[in-house]
Amino acid sequence: MTTTIEPPRALELSDKAKAFIRLTRWREHVPYTIPAVTVGAMTAVHLSDGAALDWRIIPVVIANILAMSFAFMINDVADAPDDALNPKKKLNNVISSGVLSEREGTLGSALTFALSLGLFSLGGTWTLILGAIMLVLCYMYSAYPFRLKARPITDVLSHIFMLSGLLVMTGYFTYDHNPGAAWFVIACATLFSAYGQFYNQIDDYEIDKAAGLKNTVVLLGKTGTSILMYSSAIGALLCMTAAIASGVFPVWLGTVALITAFAAG
Repeated sequence: MTTTIEPPRALELSDKAKAFIRLTRWREHVPYTIPAVTVGAMTAVHLSDGAALDWRIIPVVIANILAMSFAFMINDVADAPDDALNPKKKLNNVISSGVLSEREGTLGSALTFALSLGLFSLGGTWTLILGAIMLVLCYMYSAYPFRLKARPITDVLSHIFMLSGLLVMTGYFTYDHNPGAAWFVIACATLFSAYGQFYNQIDDYEIDKAAGLKNTVVLLGKTGTSILMYSSAIGALLCMTAAIASGVFPVWLGTVALITAFAAG
């Protein structure tokens, strides 16, 4: 079957802008990005005497939203040829459907990358480093020749760090550079995200196997992946218990972290 990406259509500037907004898939990531970054920042403030949230939380939250937008944008650009073969995916991908050209999608992604990196720099050196790592992972997750999402083990690892662990860490390291027991919070969010990712892969096992994908669930099978899934959930609960017991953050903040982790999964 041949790839049938529609040729880009002539559109008004306002329509192009709407297409770029669609390309960011913001509705799919903003609900967990904001609380994840905020949990990290509030944990740092809670552990630091006299510290308080300041203006830096705003650019860091926006930087993370842009980073997640970049992840979805570059994913749609890279997946456009494959999505063009699936009528449903073709309609949801503005590149495949010809609303935007591949060049426009790539340029938009590059601009989003640059804006995100610039805003991360306002959070300090460590926030910039962690933000840069996140952006590189976002690129390598989807883009050829890396395609981490199509490789077993790295598909899950890159996913959980991009969509959970690094979000919390950028928020935390904006206000404190020595997490100590706060690593329990970061590990909790990351492991719950892993649980969600393993769950989704098991749910899609038959489809992925039939499509010839070589992701973690296809490599390990349902049983092996289920073991990892439940181990991740148990590990996350243990980390949360340890964090609460050590006074790293209040119980109510733990509830926010749980919601965030499940949303990221």
